[in-house]
Amino acid sequence: MTADELCDLEIAAVAPLLRDKELSPVELAEAYLARIERLDPTLNTYIRVLPEAALAAARQAEDDIRRGGWRGPLHGVPVGIKDLFDLAGVPTTMGSTVLRDNVPQLDATVVSHLKAAGAVILGKQNLHEFAFGITSENPHYGAVHNPWDLGRVPGGSSGGTAAAVAAGLCAAGLGSDTGASIRAPASFCGTVGLKPTYGRVSRAGALPLAWSLDHAGPLARSVADCAVMLQAIAGYDQRDAASSIEPVPDFSARLASGVAGLRLGIPREYFFEIIEPDVDRVVRQAISTLEQLGARVEEVSLPHVR
Repeated sequence: MTADELCDLEIAAVAPLLRDKELSPVELAEAYLARIERLDPTLNTYIRVLPEAALAAARQAEDDIRRGGWRGPLHGVPVGIKDLFDLAGVPTTMGSTVLRDNVPQLDATVVSHLKAAGAVILGKQNLHEFAFGITSENPHYGAVHNPWDLGRVPGGSSGGTAAAVAAGLCAAGLGSDTGASIRAPASFCGTVGLKPTYGRVSRAGALPLAWSLDHAGPLARSVADCAVMLQAIAGYDQRDAASSIEPVPDFSARLASGVAGLRLGIPREYFFEIIEPDVDRVVRQAISTLEQLGARVEEVSLPHVR
């Protein structure tokens, strides 16, 4: 398998190779770092790549796995984090030069969780300045480009993370969503993004846009990979006053139950009023597919969205 083929694998495919010692975490990290070096000067998905720290974490993962200490499906897997989550000793800029000297002493809780799961952090990813926008055209660190079409934006504000996942510059990423900042770039870049339920994932150590609306969540290449990421980062955290004490379910196991019986609401207002024909067609196809799979689809009224 070539280095580029390794970088195209979903977590669900690469995790068993790492677990069974058929693939070295160091080899995998080196493949991603080489791809970043080759492609990111054009895509500009990272504000700061951390090759030395990433390789050190990969070597530690390799040692752990060799000794029988495999921690789960993220162990040895290279990931990226949006540059509004604290990583101890590395500036958290939120995409602005105003914060270029903001160096935290502690990891964000979600970053700690990723490290505990054995993930290898490749670096901190570009975003719309202060997470306040949907294009990721950053005036300080440069615009992020959509890997499918360099002339188009990747969405935002987690545009660097979505573009990096789509381009194979990380296996998955950590983003934040206040008003579609995970969901929009995931859509623009053809990846999967999830805005978790409020309180499910701690925001401690994340620079806020709006505390009452901010959510930390995963971006990945598949729903299954998003479930793996969410499993790692979810859970109660006393550092976040809004953190939920509800038990964390097995998200991966729940995927097997499908959507039969779920009630899905389709907004009557706004949703289909101003829409590109191709988007309209694909959305309606998705609704039809969900119905065929057993979901109950109902039209709902949300007049406040106008």
